[in-house]
Amino acid sequence: MLIFLLCGFIAPLLTVIGFSFIPSRTFSLWQPWTLSNYVEIFNSSSYITFLWSIGLATATVLILAVICYPIALGIARVFGRYSTLVTLLFTLPLFVSENVRIYGWILFFIKNGVLLGTLKSLFGYEGDSILFTYGLTLLGMVYVYLPFMLFPMVLGVSMVSQQVRDAAFDLGATRWQVFREIDLPLSMPGIVIGFLLTFVLAIGAIVESKVLGGQRIIPVTHDIEIAFTYAQNWPLGAALSVLLMGVVGVLVVIVLRRFDLDAILGRR
Repeated sequence: MLIFLLCGFIAPLLTVIGFSFIPSRTFSLWQPWTLSNYVEIFNSSSYITFLWSIGLATATVLILAVICYPIALGIARVFGRYSTLVTLLFTLPLFVSENVRIYGWILFFIKNGVLLGTLKSLFGYEGDSILFTYGLTLLGMVYVYLPFMLFPMVLGVSMVSQQVRDAAFDLGATRWQVFREIDLPLSMPGIVIGFLLTFVLAIGAIVESKVLGGQRIIPVTHDIEIAFTYAQNWPLGAALSVLLMGVVGVLVVIVLRRFDLDAILGRR
């Protein structure tokens, strides 16, 4: 396992970090190291792409929190024998390529497509397509990352003992008090894991912005792709990658220090 981690994770990571410190548009690590790539990032407009990525990822997490928590409550407590069926319905899209599903939204929202074509046929409504807008990009991200928020939330809600809730009701607590004092705090580990997993995936999203955003929204992953491919500026791409990993890594460390994962997973 150690050899696998060294070859498959540590070595590529150290290579990317090393490339971020060599002069721009060079391809050898045996160069004098410099901070010029990081200076270029903050002197150019590249920091705007970081803001877009963080903003879209944060918005995705907040919207999914509102959508997924009631569904998680239903799967854990309300749907009963139908919980497996509901879970399967949310799992099935994961068996289809993300690219195929995103292009499905294109066919749905394109002018004279499924939505506007149907409205035109039934009601004579001729509206403008909402493709290549910020809202549709966010919708695509919410759709793609919904399962990654939902299933950790289901785990968190399932951790709350019904006996504890019944005891609170017997002592005269209202539904709001039980939710605020018992349900939410005890299910928080699963909720936070869902937040973290969704944010980490969403901040690296690129397909949604390229297909649904139509280049109106440029995330940091797009800049990284351009630097490594068309621009052939590997050091700049490596520096952008290191900064992105730094943001995500700091967030992960902060979250994991607040929760005991061994206790959450029942290891002790």
